[in-house]
Amino acid sequence: MSARTLVKNLAPLEDGPVSVAGWVEKVRDQKKVQFVVLRDESGAVQLVRPRPEGDDDISRAISGLALGSFVRVDGALKHDERVKLGGIEVRIEGLDVVGASLPESPIADDSSIDKRLDWRFLDLRRPEQNLVLRVQTTFEHALRTWWVENDFVEIHTPKLMASASESRAELFEVGYFGGTAYLAQSPQFFKQMAQPAGLGRVFEIGPAFRADPSFTSRHATEFTSIDAEISWVDSHEDVMRMHEELLVAGLTAVKEKHGEEIEALFGVQVTVPATPFPRIPLAEAKRIVAEHGYTVPRHDEDMDPEGERRIAAYVKETYGHEFVFLTDYASSIRPFYHMRHEGDAALTNSYDLIFNGTEISTGAQREHRIDVLEAQAREKGLDPEELGFYLDFFRYGVPPHGGFGMGLNRVIMLLLGLPSIREVTYLFRGPNRLLP
Repeated sequence: MSARTLVKNLAPLEDGPVSVAGWVEKVRDQKKVQFVVLRDESGAVQLVRPRPEGDDDISRAISGLALGSFVRVDGALKHDERVKLGGIEVRIEGLDVVGASLPESPIADDSSIDKRLDWRFLDLRRPEQNLVLRVQTTFEHALRTWWVENDFVEIHTPKLMASASESRAELFEVGYFGGTAYLAQSPQFFKQMAQPAGLGRVFEIGPAFRADPSFTSRHATEFTSIDAEISWVDSHEDVMRMHEELLVAGLTAVKEKHGEEIEALFGVQVTVPATPFPRIPLAEAKRIVAEHGYTVPRHDEDMDPEGERRIAAYVKETYGHEFVFLTDYASSIRPFYHMRHEGDAALTNSYDLIFNGTEISTGAQREHRIDVLEAQAREKGLDPEELGFYLDFFRYGVPPHGGFGMGLNRVIMLLLGLPSIREVTYLFRGPNRLLP
């Protein structure tokens, strides 16, 4: 067979010989003509073959095709505006079934999300899922491009740790040569290490693990974390400014490359946000949602999910914006390494970023003074001895710095208007899912 042509590249070609390959999405086996819809990673095309009298090997092979089978086809490309699928078709002259499928698929379009996750490799054949992963690729590439163009250094931090980086309650313990190691909840300590190392600006996109038994639509036990850390910040405002510029770059790339297809498949118009994003102190945000009929439960000093939705709706209505930074969180609910307000230790130089009603990121200026850092660790019930390797970073000089961690899958979920991160994760891991 001749060299394969992707479906997306067929339309510009002149009529003539062509070779395509992919999986069988539909078969119409009629008396006088046979039709096959073939899909590859780039799109779908109609294949057609007039049926000869008495049938032949090709017609019998078409009649026996099970949906999902992978085939290679040699044929003749023909442009015909009457063809609903792209105005082109390929007349079959040769067909090779290279990977036959069982006749009955274990999932259907109306299968539950859990059933589809059981057979994720089949679910990923849907055009919507194909687009999800291409959007993710474009988004990540745009972030990396922005970072590199702005003199950031990419780092790859270890995912096995000797001690906790945040809350020990959310750690996975693993055996490690007769001892115990922990799967990293975030690259927090290691990206901070890059600051006294003199790297200045660093980023990482990598896996993170949280032993959180949550079954919500936005939680996973293994997820992809987008992290950045920068030196010489005056406050968390510098981190927010970097964060919003980065997101504008990512969303601009997605809109330019996939905007029309996203609207066609998901009914969502990608919006590139204006900068600066709105900024609202947490206490003021709680007051605003209370004035609009919802009181955040007092047992939690954070903004709860309903509060996030309410403040996002207010920001959308008031500012026409899909993003909002909630700032100045209480030190009681922030990690020990967040810097506190000068003159008000009850508040931190930190923020959460809300996108379309859901929190996607936490960022902050870090505390870089060793004596303050040790005191804040003790206040949180942490033993400075167990944090020795981390605290050593601050004993030999470190610049003021800050950064953020952001969940990739949450961003893609909210960007596409999907109900769960399960829909946008290549292979989801949760409290009751370790397969496939």
